[in-house]
Amino acid sequence: MYMMFIIKVIIIGIVEGVTEFLPISSTGHMIIVGNLINFKSPAYNKAYIDMFEVVIQLGAILAIVVLYREKIFNSLKNLMPGKWGFKLWTSILIAFIPSAVTGVLLNDIIQEKLFNPITVSCALVFGGVLMIYMENKYRKGNSTVKIEDVNIVQAFKIGCFQCLSLWPGMSRSASTIIGGWVSGLTNVAAAEFSFFLAIPTMIAASGWSLIKVKISMNSIQIIGLAIGFIISFLVALVVVDKFIGFLKKKPMKVFAVYRIFVGILVLILSYLNIIYVAK
Repeated sequence: MYMMFIIKVIIIGIVEGVTEFLPISSTGHMIIVGNLINFKSPAYNKAYIDMFEVVIQLGAILAIVVLYREKIFNSLKNLMPGKWGFKLWTSILIAFIPSAVTGVLLNDIIQEKLFNPITVSCALVFGGVLMIYMENKYRKGNSTVKIEDVNIVQAFKIGCFQCLSLWPGMSRSASTIIGGWVSGLTNVAAAEFSFFLAIPTMIAASGWSLIKVKISMNSIQIIGLAIGFIISFLVALVVVDKFIGFLKKKPMKVFAVYRIFVGILVLILSYLNIIYVAK
């Protein structure tokens, strides 16, 4: 049983690391994959699994801090009013507020109604179609190529679009990137702004979740938590670097098509009772 638990921990850690910053929804994939491998089995303690999924997200966030450590450090050195670091983090803060407020107000409803394979698959399909439409309409001709040049109005628009990510399966990355396109950001700038916005967003969301979860852990659970965190961190390091390289050459349509395919597949599997949907 312990070995099977560790194998499942490794799988979920990989899923989180791969999907957190791609526009395909990490939460949605963890719900789907976790359902397929029965990761939320009562034998593993639901409170612990909920905490585990929060903590490994922090591993992915740490990957962003490491990859962008130079820009983050330089921005903090230029944090005085009038400096570019002040402008950048002001924009990040403004973009953070809409989803933070909405998330607090709707958290209980979202947890109760939207965390299942059916709603996730619908979000995947809807988000995929929206990505194709928005990229075709807005991406070409966008002129904001550096995240430090994002202004307050652009940041607020991106923040409003991030509210879409409260629907599990919609994807925080996809929502903010779409908001970036609408606001005039290039593919790379939209993705990098999404990365930076993830730092306060995911830390706040994780902190909120951890405050609500109170649990004592045994040695196996502690080991599982450490393994999941490390794997999520290492996988995210590789994925983010490759993702930015991809965006410099190609559009995001491939991710949208993937979302639509997975969403339809999950709907079919749910209909066939291969994936269990709670009533």
